[in-house]
Amino acid sequence: MDALAGFFAVFFFIFIFIALLVVAAKTIRIVPQATVMLVERLGRFDKVASSGLNMLIPFLDRPRAVYWTNTRPGVTQIDLREQYIDLPPQPVITRDNVTIHVDSVVYWQITDPVKAVYEMNDLVGGIVQLTITGMRAVMGDMDLDHTLSQRDQINAKLRIILDEATDKWGVKVTRVDVKNINPPEDVRITMEKQMTAERNRRALVLQAEGDRQAAITRAEGEKQAAVTRAEGEKQSNILQAEGLGQARLRQAEAEAEAITLVAQAMHEHGNPAHYLITTRYIESLRDMTRTNNSKVIFMPVETSALLSSVGAIKEVLAQTGEKSGEENPPSSPPRPRQLPT
Repeated sequence: MDALAGFFAVFFFIFIFIALLVVAAKTIRIVPQATVMLVERLGRFDKVASSGLNMLIPFLDRPRAVYWTNTRPGVTQIDLREQYIDLPPQPVITRDNVTIHVDSVVYWQITDPVKAVYEMNDLVGGIVQLTITGMRAVMGDMDLDHTLSQRDQINAKLRIILDEATDKWGVKVTRVDVKNINPPEDVRITMEKQMTAERNRRALVLQAEGDRQAAITRAEGEKQAAVTRAEGEKQSNILQAEGLGQARLRQAEAEAEAITLVAQAMHEHGNPAHYLITTRYIESLRDMTRTNNSKVIFMPVETSALLSSVGAIKEVLAQTGEKSGEENPPSSPPRPRQLPT
């Protein structure tokens, strides 16, 4: 009898201990940092249990469990940190009727856990479906070339669409990034050929532009060289003309001085003009006799008068030499060549 009473006592104490453990487990809840828990009392929302130690009324208060896509079923703690959803490739038809496969990443964060739980049944699934439909709507209004080159605009439009739709769910969509856009194989091959042709066209255009610039540069160089040569020739001709002018001026001055000396010497004995004409006439005859083709020389009618003039010139020069001294005796004028009879 005592053994039976002791067994019941032990069983009672064990029951009480287990009951106390159950009551403590339902009363004391520890919530991690950046996590909240929604507490319902008798099936109705009561409060939000923040991070740290929280006390609940057992059998009256219980945490609200959520069942979201890609989340462990029945979880009671809601993460307030920024999260992401990696979407698998989805088929999208562009405005020019090309089917492409697009995969993207959505970054989102819960700002109001009460709305996130009570306004939407499956929050993660709703964000995924909203992203897919928004992506099809945005890319459906664009051509294939624009979808490949305007990813920033696609990301901005998707973020605006998702942010406006998820605002009433207590969610903030921070970023939307399109990772890959994969067109069909035949379209990809055609695009590669088009890009190759475009590169070849650009290369030809650049080569033609380079040839044109080179031709212009060469023409400008030749023009500058011609201008420089013409300027050099001009300066050379000017200098040459100035040199000839100076030479002729010096020669004229020398002749004028010689004529002056002759005129002074012949002032009393003859006409200086007649002397100069006779001298030039004799020099011309001498030049005519020096050529190889001079077979016949025509003497003027006044040859006798000319010879008498030469004699007079000789006498004048002789007298002039006597006056000037014996240092520079005058040379006798050349005798005229005897003509054949």
